[in-house]
Amino acid sequence: MTAPKTTKGAKIKLIVRQAQHNDIAGIVALSAKIYGPGLNLQEKMVSGQLSNFAEGQFVAEYNGRIVGHCATFIISRHLALQSHSWDQITGYGYASRHDPNGEYLYGMEVCVDPDYRRLRIGQRLYNARKKLCTDFHLKGIIFGGRMPGYARRAKAFPDPQEYLEQVIEGHIKDSVINFHIRNGFEPLGVLQNYLPSDKASKGHATHMLWHNPAVEENDNRTPEQRGRTQSSVRIATVQYQVRKVSSFEDFAKQVEYFVDVAADYKADFVTFPELMTIPLVSIEPERLSPQQSIEKITEYTNDYINLMQKLAVSYNINIIGGSHPTRIDDDTIENHAYIFLRDGQCHTQPKLHPTPNESFWWNIKGGDRLNTIQTDCGPVGVLVCYDAEFPEPARHLTDQGAKILFVPYCTDERQGHLRVKYCCQARAIENQIYVVTSGIVGNLPDVENMDVHYAESGIFTPCDFPFARDGIAALADTNTESIIFADLRLDQLTISRNSGTVQNLKDRRFDLYHVEWRKQ
Repeated sequence: MTAPKTTKGAKIKLIVRQAQHNDIAGIVALSAKIYGPGLNLQEKMVSGQLSNFAEGQFVAEYNGRIVGHCATFIISRHLALQSHSWDQITGYGYASRHDPNGEYLYGMEVCVDPDYRRLRIGQRLYNARKKLCTDFHLKGIIFGGRMPGYARRAKAFPDPQEYLEQVIEGHIKDSVINFHIRNGFEPLGVLQNYLPSDKASKGHATHMLWHNPAVEENDNRTPEQRGRTQSSVRIATVQYQVRKVSSFEDFAKQVEYFVDVAADYKADFVTFPELMTIPLVSIEPERLSPQQSIEKITEYTNDYINLMQKLAVSYNINIIGGSHPTRIDDDTIENHAYIFLRDGQCHTQPKLHPTPNESFWWNIKGGDRLNTIQTDCGPVGVLVCYDAEFPEPARHLTDQGAKILFVPYCTDERQGHLRVKYCCQARAIENQIYVVTSGIVGNLPDVENMDVHYAESGIFTPCDFPFARDGIAALADTNTESIIFADLRLDQLTISRNSGTVQNLKDRRFDLYHVEWRKQ
């Protein structure tokens, strides 16, 4: 197909630039157009690519329309040169195996809108890859390339390696292999069963390598010498005491006090616990049943959102606003965590797993979506209490790029608290992330099913040499209202993931297991 026609005098603007989060919908639409439903990239995958290695993601934009996409990440020579599949090497499309200490750039995706061919968009995207490789002083680019002519010639060449050799020697032609060779890539061999959905290649791929001529093979510069920077995020978490309030304004003053303290200490985030709005039930003159209490709380949703948004902006701080029961429709109430960013944005994350108690007494339903939230300190994840006791959701958020996981919780006695605490420490270790918990203390004798509470809020780290002793950066005193702080260096997570005593993320067996999120 030829390039689209333009009216006489119209200006044509074709650029290749780094992808942004607001490009995700366009990238997904382009992928669906090319590969079809079920085979295209999903929003969570593209979000993960951007979160894990933003510098390595590119789009081609033609007069404001996304017509090309290129995704890359950095990987070690050892992994890149051994046999692998697309799912294994890319972490099932999330670029979660990005290794800043790696020596090579891995090309996981290049696609071009078929309606915009003959504009050399593919060439432009490959040039962007090469420039990125040079800017990061990497030794080269490696990827699995399509061999779309193979299926037609499979009977003549049952061995895909023989087919590749025939193309290299010029006896037969393959449009994609020939394109890669013309662009300076060296075929290393065939990656068998690389991408089963690629029927034209019968699932196979050519193992391609481009050597960066600007870097010697024995150049062993560290990531810091490549210009990558360190970063630190200050976290505050509130161990919040519930008490009877006389009005919403009374409740608001108590919340603002802790936001003010956290802002005075220049925290980037302040965290509140699950069901932090439940004291509002105590305003009622008569004792309500559990079901009536939850329904009454939902009436304060707009007031709660307006308050927290105002505090986040006026105090210039990101607020993990605990959770608040929220009416979804006439028959459904979900327990939603609210995240208020200092630029005025408001995000929600429903609790996925209501406890048996919540389901029975309050008729709380579980949500079905789980996404990272983009903040000025990078992507973060939120899991509400019981959700942290399941390993899959935290791993799903980690694959999307989250390095800090916030867990607002509410437990009534020590055993419940310890379940949350131990599981959060496990999530920190197995995902090599920071986990921040915020719990409720105190009692509300006049509120059914919320009469007593137990908490020991904390900020947890992986357990390795760069981190705090015992994997605890900060810990509140048991059952005492307080606020605790910790400075968390995100670069230490990167170092630990790629050169720590254990490297849980890197050492995952992608050939055996992965987390698949079924709900889009």
